[in-house]
Amino acid sequence: MKPEEGTEVAPVCCAVLVAAGNSVRMGEPKQFMKLLGVPAIVWTLRAFDRARSVSSLVLAVRPGEEGEMARLAREYGVQKPVSFVPGGEERQVSVWKGVQAAPEEAELIAVHDGARPLVTPEEIDRAVGAVRPPAAAALAVPVKDTIKIVGEGGLVLSTPPRESLWAVQTPQVFPAARYRRELALAMEEGRLYTDDCQLWEHAGLPVQLCRGSYENLKLTTREDAVTAESLLRERGQRL
Repeated sequence: MKPEEGTEVAPVCCAVLVAAGNSVRMGEPKQFMKLLGVPAIVWTLRAFDRARSVSSLVLAVRPGEEGEMARLAREYGVQKPVSFVPGGEERQVSVWKGVQAAPEEAELIAVHDGARPLVTPEEIDRAVGAVRPPAAAALAVPVKDTIKIVGEGGLVLSTPPRESLWAVQTPQVFPAARYRRELALAMEEGRLYTDDCQLWEHAGLPVQLCRGSYENLKLTTREDAVTAESLLRERGQRL
């Protein structure tokens, strides 16, 4: 059915979920770490599966884990089209492989850390809806602590005003065609970024931050897993 005249059609968005890290600080693959008895990556998959703004998923995983991830997606009832690709040693390589596997018709690419299992469908929709090409969009929260810029030996050089500092999260959402071009150029030139928005900024393109949640934490240490389980219990979520 064609949309009625004057009806705004939402752009097609593919989510690239990055879950190919070695989890050195966690001591075990955090994508498989159980939160309330469910692998962390499943919580992430289900959030994107429920997001109205996302039409398909690509999961970049550690080589050899494609089959296990596909099994989990089936077992927990992921409904949207999802494909699995082997990631790389560097995060950006995993993102690049995921983007290459995204459907050609995707107008937006949403990149998300697989180890952020507490993101909500509403937050995902908010980030996707904030994209106004050529601007990208990303979830972020104001920092709570005073930040110090330090130099050699840990000596404080300056204290930036806290009201201007935000901690960026994921998903980070980009106009697909330009993002593919900029990412290909960065790979060709050997520029590797730990944050996807840095790529956009390097190209001189704007990034619009939209309010995220302090609950959208990234699993980095075992303490994070304890906090994540507590928040999931508070939400009353079960799979």
